[in-house]
Amino acid sequence: MTDTPQVAQRADESGDAAEQAIGTDEGRETVQPPAPRGGWDDGLIARRATDRNTAAALDALEALDGLLALAGATGASTAAGGRPDGVDGLTGAPDGSPGAPPGPVVDGSGAHTPIGGAYGGALRVRLDALGELVGLSRTRVEGDVLAEAGRVLDEASARQRLSSRHTVVAIAGATGSGKSTLFNALAGVPISETGLRRPTTSAPIACMWSDGAAGLLDRLAIPGRLRRRPLAGGDGDEELHGLVLVDLPDHDSALVRHREQVDRVLALVDAVIWVVDPEKYADAALHERYLRPLAGHAEVTFVVLNQVDRLPGDAADQVLDDLRRLLDEDGMALGEHGEPGATVLALSALTGQGVGELREVLGDFVQERSAPARRLSADVDGAALRLRSAYVAEGRAGLGERAREQFADRLAWAVGAVAAGEAAERGWRRNAGRACGTPWLRLWRWYESKRTPGCEPPRAPAVVEEEMTARQRVEQAVRTVVEEASAGLPAPWAHAVREAAVRGAEGLPEALDELAVTAGPSGRPPRPAWWPAAVLAQAAMTVLQFFGALWLVGQIVGVLEPGLLPPVLVMLAGIVGGPFVEWACGAAAKGPARRYGQDAERRLREAAAGCGRARVLDPISAELMRYREVREQYVTVSHSVG
Repeated sequence: MTDTPQVAQRADESGDAAEQAIGTDEGRETVQPPAPRGGWDDGLIARRATDRNTAAALDALEALDGLLALAGATGASTAAGGRPDGVDGLTGAPDGSPGAPPGPVVDGSGAHTPIGGAYGGALRVRLDALGELVGLSRTRVEGDVLAEAGRVLDEASARQRLSSRHTVVAIAGATGSGKSTLFNALAGVPISETGLRRPTTSAPIACMWSDGAAGLLDRLAIPGRLRRRPLAGGDGDEELHGLVLVDLPDHDSALVRHREQVDRVLALVDAVIWVVDPEKYADAALHERYLRPLAGHAEVTFVVLNQVDRLPGDAADQVLDDLRRLLDEDGMALGEHGEPGATVLALSALTGQGVGELREVLGDFVQERSAPARRLSADVDGAALRLRSAYVAEGRAGLGERAREQFADRLAWAVGAVAAGEAAERGWRRNAGRACGTPWLRLWRWYESKRTPGCEPPRAPAVVEEEMTARQRVEQAVRTVVEEASAGLPAPWAHAVREAAVRGAEGLPEALDELAVTAGPSGRPPRPAWWPAAVLAQAAMTVLQFFGALWLVGQIVGVLEPGLLPPVLVMLAGIVGGPFVEWACGAAAKGPARRYGQDAERRLREAAAGCGRARVLDPISAELMRYREVREQYVTVSHSVG
C-alpha cells in the first residue's frame, strides 16, 4: 500500500509553551520532551500545520502525559534521551508490532486514574448473573452451548480493563462500496488507500483522534504501522475526541483471510458503520450473514447509503426507504423519532454530501461514552437468546405432594407393605384364637393334622407373590416419578434429573428387601391385658364340662343320688360357654388385630418411603433446586430479551 506523505511541522512556539507548562506545574515530575529534529515525519501520515499555540500546547501536554504513563510501565525515561530505537511514536510499542496496554492516565492535578471503568447498573447485575449461570451449569449443559456465554464474559472482562474514554467504531462494507473513501473523509486526510484495484484494503487500519487507545488496538491485533492520526500532533476534531475508527477489508472479499479478519474485528469493536451502495444494499450475503444475526445490536449500528451522488432525482430517497424496509425485515430496530435503534443515513463520501451529518451524529455517539456498555448489553442479549432452550421450561417443573405420595405408594406396594399388614392382622387373630379357643377344637385340629399325612399348619402368606421386593415394580415406580419430575424441563436438566434418579435407584430393590425383613413384624404379636381373663373363663368352661360329666357318671354308677337335670345343665353350660367365650374373644380381637396390622403396614410403608426419598427423591429435588437457581439467574440475564 502506498500513502501520500503530507507532513507539516508543529510550530516551535507550541513546543516551548508545552515545555514551560510542564516544567512549572507543581506536584508533577518535570519531563522535557524530545527535541524536534527538523520536523517530525513518519512518512505515512498527511498532517496540516497549525499556529494555534494554545491548542498545540494542550495537545502536547496530553501526549506527554501518555509518555509518562508508558515510561512508568516500561522503565524508560523520556528525559533520558527521546524514544528508544524501534519504538513507534504513536503507540509506544515496538515498530511493526502491537503495543502494550497503556498504563494509568495522569490528569492535570497529578492524580492517577485507571484506564478502564467498571460496569454499573443493570449491566453489572446481568454480567454477574451470567457468570453464576455458567458456573452452575458447567456439569449439566454441554460446553458448546455455554461457549457463547463464556466468550461474552471474557470479552466483558477484557474490555473493562481497557480505556473507557475511547469508542472503537469499525467501518465495514462490500467491495466497491466506498468505505475507505468514507474513512478518509471522516479522518480529513487520505489514510486508507482507495482505487479500482480489488481488494484495496487488505488489513484493518485504525485512526485515533486521541491518545491512550493502544490497548484497544492491541486487542484488535492492529500493528503499530497501521495506526494513524488525523492531524499532526493534535486530537483532531473535538467532537470526535475519543474515537478510534477502524477501516476493515471487504466482507465479501474473495480472500478467506480478509473475511476472517472482518468477523474477528466485528466481534471486538464497540460499534460498526455498515457502508452500502445503491447496487449492493440488498445483497443477501450482507443481510443474512451480518445484519440479521446482529439485529440485536441496533443501538451500536450505523447503516450508511453511500454514493447517492450517482442517483438521479428522488431516487436516493426511494433507495433509502427500501433499505429501511430491508432492515426492518431483518429485525433491526431503526432509531427514528427518538426511539433507540440503528442510525440510517444517506451520503456521498466522494463529494462530501452528508458526511458532516454523519460526523455530527458520530461525535454525539462517541461523547456519550456508552457504546462499550451498549455493545456488551447486546452481546448478553444474544447469549441469553442462544441459551433459552437450555433454561426455559415448557411448563411448571417440579415434584408435587401428589407425585411424592404416589411414589411412596408404589414402593409400599412393591415392598409388600399391604400384604405384610394383612398377614400381621391374621397372625394376631390366629394367636388370639389359640389362646382363647376351646381345648376340644384345638385337639380336633391337632388330630386332623396328624391323621392327614403331609398336612402342615398354614403359613403366613409371603409379602410379595414372587420375591421379597418386586424389582420390576421398583423400576416402574422410579421411571414414573422421573417422568413427572422432568416433564417440561429443558433437555439438559431433564437428562440431569434422569441421571440422578438412575444413580439413586441402584441398589434400591436390595435395600427394600432388607427393610421388609427388619421393619416387618417379627415374633409373636403382643397379648392384650384381657387375655388372662379370657383364658381363665375358657378354663372355667372346661372345668364345668368335666364336673358335669363326672357328676353324671357318679349317678350312673350309684355313687351319687340320681338327678339327671343338674349335671346335664352344668355340663351343657360348659359346652355352650366355651364356644361363646371363644366367639367373644374373636370379636374383641378384631379391633386390636386390625390396628396391629395397620401399624405393621405403616412401619414398612414409612421405611420404604424413607429409603426411596433418600435414594431417589432427594437427588431429584437437588437437581430441580439447581435448575430453579439457574433459571432465576437466566431471568436476570435475559430481563430485557423479549
